[in-house]
Amino acid sequence: MITSKQRAYLRALANELPAIMQIGKGGLNDNMLKTFSDALEARELIKLHVLENSGASPRDVLNALAEALDAEAVAATGKKIVLYRASEKNPTIVLPKA
Repeated sequence: MITSKQRAYLRALANELPAIMQIGKGGLNDNMLKTFSDALEARELIKLHVLENSGASPRDVLNALAEALDAEAVAATGKKIVLYRASEKNPTIVLPKA
């Protein structure tokens, strides 16, 4: 579990990131979860775009992904969501102390 200070730090880092994938009307499936998990392992911090036709709110998608991927829900701003999970093999993001 990350603190609000760490979440704010991650949100600031995510401002510069482009959204790497979109979640559309097909919703979430196993293939997408695998892709997102791989992206989190490689990048640690990812931004995704939730399309209007997905039928779910960005906050709901964020919470579902965080639970499914064992990741931290960082932010849901507009249609963009941000997830964080420390890399097991090559951690690069150093979170500020709690």
